[in-house]
Amino acid sequence: MKVSKNVERWSPLIVLAAALVLWQLIVVLFSIPEFIFPSPTQIAAQFVEFKGPLLQAAWKTFWVTMLGFAISIVVGVMLGFLIGSSRLAYTALYPLMVAFNAVPKAAVVPILVVWFGIGLGPGVLTAFLISFFPITVNIATGLATLEPELEDVLRVLGARRWDVLIKVGLPRSMPYFYGSLKIAITLAFVGTVLAEMTAGDSGIGYLMQTAGSQQRMSLAFAGLVTIGAMAMAMYELFSWIEKRTTGWAHRGSQGA
Repeated sequence: MKVSKNVERWSPLIVLAAALVLWQLIVVLFSIPEFIFPSPTQIAAQFVEFKGPLLQAAWKTFWVTMLGFAISIVVGVMLGFLIGSSRLAYTALYPLMVAFNAVPKAAVVPILVVWFGIGLGPGVLTAFLISFFPITVNIATGLATLEPELEDVLRVLGARRWDVLIKVGLPRSMPYFYGSLKIAITLAFVGTVLAEMTAGDSGIGYLMQTAGSQQRMSLAFAGLVTIGAMAMAMYELFSWIEKRTTGWAHRGSQGA
């Protein structure tokens, strides 16, 4: 069954609108108090009333997240290249990275506060620590799954191991890389907000923590919506870049 292009394009907004209408009806029909579960209209009113503080907090959270995310890209690509290109590095480092990734980052934030104090440091580092692992794994996977037959043919043609990795392995890893970016950016926002709620003095996480302590749930939900909107925007940006730089990996992917 073929789906209209217009329906496919607007389907996320249609689903969102339906969810908001259902949400509003549930709150109104069951008379749920605002301090327990606010309605979409109540959250929208908070956006209007606190537009300035929300924008200021969102900008702080955004650039802290981007800073930590940029570090995670650099470290993740370097580690992924090392692990994917060397069996020894894979054996030595990968189990340790899995163990570290399993550590709850909420338990790491207090340690970062002791080391770096309240403010910028814990947010950047938490965003980095929570988001570099997917990038590393996907780059390593793209390199490690290079077909042995293809590598043998290139070796026969005179290519060195380094040439194979750089000219064939890395381009082949790009779809994995962009896939990891779309996952990692959402995790980076989670890390920043977590640090701001635990040890921040500004940002969306700090605003939500303050609003929650004052039982202003509409404002806290407005912060959640802001975080979700920023993460969705960055996700769509990476999807747009991916389609235009790795179109060869998406041929025949159109829905029937």
